[in-house]
Amino acid sequence: MKVWMVMVLMAGFAASVQAHHHESKFTDYVNPWIGTGGHGHVFLGANVPFGMIQLGPTEQTKGWDWCSGYHISDSLLIGFGHMHLSGTGIGDLGDVAFLPVSHCCRTEAKFSHANETVRPGYYAIRLQEPNVFVELTATKRVGFHRYSFGADVNRAMMRIDLKQGIGWDHVAESSIKQEGPTLITGFRRSEGWAKNQHVFFAAEFSTPVKIKKQQGDTIMVVTIEDVSKPVLVKCALSASSIDDAKANMKAELPGWDFKATVAAAAAAWNEELGKIAVDTEDDTIRTIFYTAMYHTMTAPSVFCDVTGNYRGADGKVYKGDFTNYTTFSLWDTYRAVHPLMSLIHQEKQKDMAETFMHIFEQQGKLPVWHLMGNETDCMVGNPGAVVLADMVLKGFVDDKEAAFKALKTSAMLDERGMNLLKEYDYLPYDKDSTFETVAKGLEYALADDGIAKVAKLLGKKDDYKYFFNRSRSYKHYFDKKTGFMRGLGSDGKFREPFNPFNTIHRQDDYTEGNAWQYTWLVPHDVHGLVSLFGGEKQFVEKFDSLFIVSGDMGAEASPDISGLIGSYAHGNEPSHHIIYMYNYIGQPWKAAKLLRQTMKELYFNDYDGLSGNEDVGQMSAWYVLSSIGLYQVEPAGGKFVISMRLR
Repeated sequence: MKVWMVMVLMAGFAASVQAHHHESKFTDYVNPWIGTGGHGHVFLGANVPFGMIQLGPTEQTKGWDWCSGYHISDSLLIGFGHMHLSGTGIGDLGDVAFLPVSHCCRTEAKFSHANETVRPGYYAIRLQEPNVFVELTATKRVGFHRYSFGADVNRAMMRIDLKQGIGWDHVAESSIKQEGPTLITGFRRSEGWAKNQHVFFAAEFSTPVKIKKQQGDTIMVVTIEDVSKPVLVKCALSASSIDDAKANMKAELPGWDFKATVAAAAAAWNEELGKIAVDTEDDTIRTIFYTAMYHTMTAPSVFCDVTGNYRGADGKVYKGDFTNYTTFSLWDTYRAVHPLMSLIHQEKQKDMAETFMHIFEQQGKLPVWHLMGNETDCMVGNPGAVVLADMVLKGFVDDKEAAFKALKTSAMLDERGMNLLKEYDYLPYDKDSTFETVAKGLEYALADDGIAKVAKLLGKKDDYKYFFNRSRSYKHYFDKKTGFMRGLGSDGKFREPFNPFNTIHRQDDYTEGNAWQYTWLVPHDVHGLVSLFGGEKQFVEKFDSLFIVSGDMGAEASPDISGLIGSYAHGNEPSHHIIYMYNYIGQPWKAAKLLRQTMKELYFNDYDGLSGNEDVGQMSAWYVLSSIGLYQVEPAGGKFVISMRLR
């Protein structure tokens, strides 16, 4: 497969390739169904790249595989919600749902997947009861609906539901009212994974509606008298106010041209997908590649209004002169999504950095896993520091001193085990009641390496020495006797008993993994890790066996440990750099063989086309970078390993 990308040049970093547009319609090779089955958890519906709106079908939440609100195994709709997550392991959002109904008491609709159509920027489905053809598209901040009712429908009804949500989400406070013959406005505050989420909306119909039934402040059913022509609905969202939602609608979708809006959404996708052009005779590979690119651009999503207003991490509304973003699955995405963005979405990097800095100012630390203005503190380590350090080192941050302050402050807090790190230089398992000390310690070490590099760039010798030494604290967890990273107690002894295969989900020394997978989580100092084994020969012997050995992980193992090649677990993010470590020991041919095997055996053009959760683009970003023969193993600094291309 030949690959062309736009020219990339940045401070201290360069990748030069030829700009080329081999395909005029890259969207033709996107299959949004990939990942809607198995444990992919991807969003299915209509959106534009990095848009606030993800408008699509929401099904009844029936368990873990409905984190996005949709799974291919289901056939019961409860609404078309305007916000969805993609690929997460926790469910939330589903906000402001519309559903055409045949009776004011109906709350769901059966459907067939055979009656669904989806492509970038467009989703459609034919429902039987009522007889209606539903079409959805979107701008960044506005969802656009078109309902074409059958000739047998004399008067239609629409259910507007502020109560329903996905997964952990539940409504805490809401309001809904009719402001005029065609205008419905409201507010929804919910609690869930995002502990305090605010959504304001303004929904305008193309024809007058009347309230048929209202259930408190959460549900309204309206009748639509004139269904002789398609009924259009524009629903704008804001996290700031109803007035801002109205301003978003006026700015982004003042008219009623549904077809033109669909075309504009497709054009936006085509432009972004066209940043990388591939030349291959295999259309299946092409489809997997462009679908992967597509999946990397659902989030981070715009989280501000056209007025500049946005809701900050402290819950207050601010006025900004930058584009504020949200949905930062950083424990996942620092590994490949953000390095990929630094290549093909350079125009967004300064706004991303601004977002990070404002989050720091508002909550006192860099984001960990940020969702709709809320810090969830999900997963371990300081991944926000990794991403910000990388942006500084690549020249995307103007105020480097302020960025370093954010990096240092975030790394010197006493929360999430960092107090123990400062006291012991590692995290003793018997002092940390929340488990996962090996995973935390290794993640803190790689983040500290990025902070050290920024300190060195700024000439801060003492800070550089401190964080460099902390970045090498990973060595404490290495047991030379067994050759594994292990839980270490405050007495300096490793935890017993020890089984490198066995794992208990989030209740042992690792995070969604075992000792076989976590021993290699030293991407910032691969040669240092090699030396712990006693040299390359000993390292290679153990490393080769990773891709061969397998054992009983136990009944309580995390479902995230998937996509196994031996004990290498591609379905979960801590493994994503591992294959490339062969390049550091002079054996790139082994990496090439395993990379091809992973891409061919663990990515498919099918519903169950991913080996694990999409995780907000990370699973797909690994495929995109690996396909073109680049991967940033060291989390911060822009050093890309050059490897084989997918052929």
